[in-house]
Amino acid sequence: MQQAAEKSDEVLDGVLEAIQPQVRWTHGPTTSGSCEVSRRRTVMTIISAERRGSFLGLVDRHFRRSGYQIKAANNDVDYPALYAKTSEGYTVSLRFGGAGQAFLRVDTPCVEESEVAESTTRATAPTYDGQEYIPRPNIRSPFWSAGAP
Repeated sequence: MQQAAEKSDEVLDGVLEAIQPQVRWTHGPTTSGSCEVSRRRTVMTIISAERRGSFLGLVDRHFRRSGYQIKAANNDVDYPALYAKTSEGYTVSLRFGGAGQAFLRVDTPCVEESEVAESTTRATAPTYDGQEYIPRPNIRSPFWSAGAP
């Protein structure tokens, strides 16, 4: 499970590096089941409704360049989403929630059970350790938060 979690971090790092201009993000919870691990990253940069299509487009192109198979897309105006699968069987998703907040998640295939440490990748936004919830996005970007396409 630990190796699978580390691979998930690599996948998430790659997605976030592909987004230019860069966004600020924090870690979401790591969860594990009987044989799988989920890693999450929550974007704290406000993504305006006018920029969500561009954001999704960058992530879609990154998925395709990386050889990921696009499994589904939700074209909802307010809450779009994109789902893909890596050649190793990892499921990767990008979905939008309220206030233009983007959520990235990687679910591993079934792997041998073990302890899983928290991610060592350094968040680029404040962390919310000890808080029950991560707040809505609260960091403005001249590009991503802009009201013009």
